[in-house]
Amino acid sequence: MSIESDVAFLESVPLLSLVGGEALRVIAIGAETQTVPSGRALFRAGEAADCAYVVVNGSFEADALSGGEPQMIGPGALIGELAMIADTVRPMTVTALEQGSVMRIPRTLFLKMLEGYPDAARRVRDDVARRAEETATDIRKVRAALDGLR
Repeated sequence: MSIESDVAFLESVPLLSLVGGEALRVIAIGAETQTVPSGRALFRAGEAADCAYVVVNGSFEADALSGGEPQMIGPGALIGELAMIADTVRPMTVTALEQGSVMRIPRTLFLKMLEGYPDAARRVRDDVARRAEETATDIRKVRAALDGLR
């Protein structure tokens, strides 16, 4: 893929679309494309996380540490977005169901891009804050429902 086609592809990823074309160009130039063979883990639950991945093609399965139903992940999905901005560990194992490819976005690259594009940093911050508030609201609703069962 060319840099222009990488930028166009990254624009389809909701969080990344917030940063704008110039900032996406920085990411596209610095990101690494990796091929993941069928059956191979992209990463395992509990591992240190220093990057996020965008699925370019193929299908992947995510199994969370907490159990539950595995989730299917396909092209355009951003996996491990928190790792682009903070030290964290992987909460799930992600395995290729067929040969696929991913773009690896290292934390160092993403943070340098945010330093160079402060408007992009504000948009990312606002989006992350909005989603965190939505999650907190959902948790409060569940807590209230569970308290009502007592």
